[in-house]
Amino acid sequence: MSTLPVQAEATVQAVDHRSSDAGLRAIATLEAVKGSAVVLLGLVLIFVHEHAEDFAETLLDHLHVNTEHHLGHIVLQAASKLDDARLWTIAAASLTYATARFVEAWGLWHRRVWAEWFALLSGATYLPWEVLRVAQRATMERVGLLVVNIVIILYMLFIRIREHRAQKGKLSRA
Repeated sequence: MSTLPVQAEATVQAVDHRSSDAGLRAIATLEAVKGSAVVLLGLVLIFVHEHAEDFAETLLDHLHVNTEHHLGHIVLQAASKLDDARLWTIAAASLTYATARFVEAWGLWHRRVWAEWFALLSGATYLPWEVLRVAQRATMERVGLLVVNIVIILYMLFIRIREHRAQKGKLSRA
């Protein structure tokens, strides 16, 4: 008996043919946007790092964030402490995060099962911090982020459970 059919079946299972193209591609697009935003912010940081304090002040002013408030103070303090070592650390972390988002986006766009698991697990990883932030102070942005993340997690969980049940049904009929 040839092993080719088994290999072909394993390859087919690595691609999710049952899930909605639109759903997976919407999440893939969101992940690609998140990765692109981090790359863009990293590039801005590289170009303005010598004038980081001035840039941070201008940005906070433009966003109408009071420099006396907690967030404004944190941003200004971080900008004042930006040296080459911190810049390279931030660049490495940003590149790692963006790469993970782009890989996840590619996998979801191409309906890969591993990307569905990755999206489920990475979304679940952020959940405790998002819940904590909403509990500390509920704003529209924080609640919106939490809701979007919960919807993505539930959708990915639904996809994986449905597929597991379908595979279990095939095995019991065989």
